[in-house]
Amino acid sequence: MDLPVNQLPVNHFKRGLYAGQQQLGLWSSLASHITVEILAGSGYDWLLIDTEHSPNDLPMVLCQLQACMEHRTQPIIRPPVNDPVIIKRYLDAGVQSFLLPMVDTPEQAASAVAATRYPPDGIRGFAAASRASRFGRIKDYYAHAHEEICVLVQIESKLALENLEAICAVPGVDGVFIGPGDLSSAIGYLGDQGNEKVVTLIEEMIGRIARAGNRAGILTGDETLARRYIAAGCQFTAIGSDSGILARGSEALVKRFR
Repeated sequence: MDLPVNQLPVNHFKRGLYAGQQQLGLWSSLASHITVEILAGSGYDWLLIDTEHSPNDLPMVLCQLQACMEHRTQPIIRPPVNDPVIIKRYLDAGVQSFLLPMVDTPEQAASAVAATRYPPDGIRGFAAASRASRFGRIKDYYAHAHEEICVLVQIESKLALENLEAICAVPGVDGVFIGPGDLSSAIGYLGDQGNEKVVTLIEEMIGRIARAGNRAGILTGDETLARRYIAAGCQFTAIGSDSGILARGSEALVKRFR
């Protein structure tokens, strides 16, 4: 396949999100470029490459980005923390979509956006020939990079819950992801994401995000819950994980032979 080396890559995930199209995703935490290459060809709209709860680091993520290149699936990187230096390094490696964890306030959300923008709109550092600009081959990269960069912020605390509408209103926040694990823990249901009180709260949050003019996302490996959240208005939905597929699938296979 001949790929354009002098054009800014199109972020189909971001465009689909703003078009109101459901974006189905899969979580990847196995820290393997081979796994990512397999998953990227499976037909998902996006693939979350995790570095917060996964033994992933920048050189490994770079290989995983390369493994996605011939596919339409959009790689979304979750850094370990909402830090502008870490974000800058992933930007230079060619990351266009981010999921920033533990965003509790509109100020933190604004900081995340600023880290992805060049001055005067942000604080992103200039690099003359990074992989992001195809090593200087995309001549207008600096003027247009922000158009294809997607910033998603993760809501997973009581404070973030209180600030939800204010976070949604921050310019440049393209989506608001509900972290069901930490959120359920924060409200007293540790390890019980399927509790009806948690599920009802999440459905309410999805509605609040939509009414605030933003787009909601979530991860759940429970098909029934995924369908409930989509019905409630969730626009980018991760419906499983590579580790979950491998663990449950391998267990099921051996069980059929025991």
